[in-house]
Amino acid sequence: MTPKGYIFDYGGTLDTNGCHWGKVLWHGYERRSIPITEEQFRAAYVYAERTLGRTPIIQTDYTFKKTLSIKLRIEFEYLQDKGLVGTNNFNIASEQSAILADLYENVKEETAKSRKVLLKLKEQCPLVLVSNFYGNLNVVLGEMGLNDIFDKVIESAVVGVRKPDPEIYRMGIDALGLNPDDIVAVGDSFDKDIVPAKKVGLHTVWIKGEQWDDSPHDETLPDRIITSLDELV
Repeated sequence: MTPKGYIFDYGGTLDTNGCHWGKVLWHGYERRSIPITEEQFRAAYVYAERTLGRTPIIQTDYTFKKTLSIKLRIEFEYLQDKGLVGTNNFNIASEQSAILADLYENVKEETAKSRKVLLKLKEQCPLVLVSNFYGNLNVVLGEMGLNDIFDKVIESAVVGVRKPDPEIYRMGIDALGLNPDDIVAVGDSFDKDIVPAKKVGLHTVWIKGEQWDDSPHDETLPDRIITSLDELV
C-alpha cells in the first residue's frame, strides 16, 4: 500500500535506529570500561526509569542533554549506593560526563540521519509523532532539528495516555484525519508500538534493532520489518 500518512515513535526509533535505550546506555558504560556487569547496570537502569516515571524530575524546558544527564546521575547514584562504583579512585562525575558526551554525540548523528528520511517522507504525506515522553519532547525536537517535521506531536505526559494503551494511537489517527488502513506506524518496540498500533487497524513497520531482552516475538504481526530507517525511502 502507498501510505497517506505516517505515525512515528521517537525514542529508540528516530534517535538510536531501533536500538533499545537500555542497550544504548549499557554500551556507553562498556566503552568507558565501567567495572560493573550488565545485570548490575540493568538494575540501575530500571531503577532510574521507575524513578523518573513516578517523580516529576524532568521539567518541560529540559533539553535532551539535560534529561540524559539526569538519567545517568540517578543510575550512578544507585550503583554507588550498592557499593558497585565510587571506590579505588573511581571518579563518578568524570565518568558520567564522558558517557554523556559520547552518547549525546551518537544521538545527534543518528537523529540527523533520521531527519533526512523524514524530510523525504514529508514530501509525500503528513507525519505525526506519538511518543511516551516526559513533557519536554517539543524542546528535544527543537534541539535535534526535528521541530519542523511533524504535523502533530502527541506526547504521553501531555495527553495523559501512555503506550501500550492503543488510545494514544487513536489520537494519532485523529490528528491525521485519515482511515487507519491508509496509515503506517513505525516504531522500535514490539510491545509498545507494533501491538497497540495493530489493535487500532494501522499498518506497521517494526524497526528491529538491538532488543532489551531475547523474548520471542510474533514476527508475522508487523507488516514489515526493517533494520534501518532509510529503508522507508
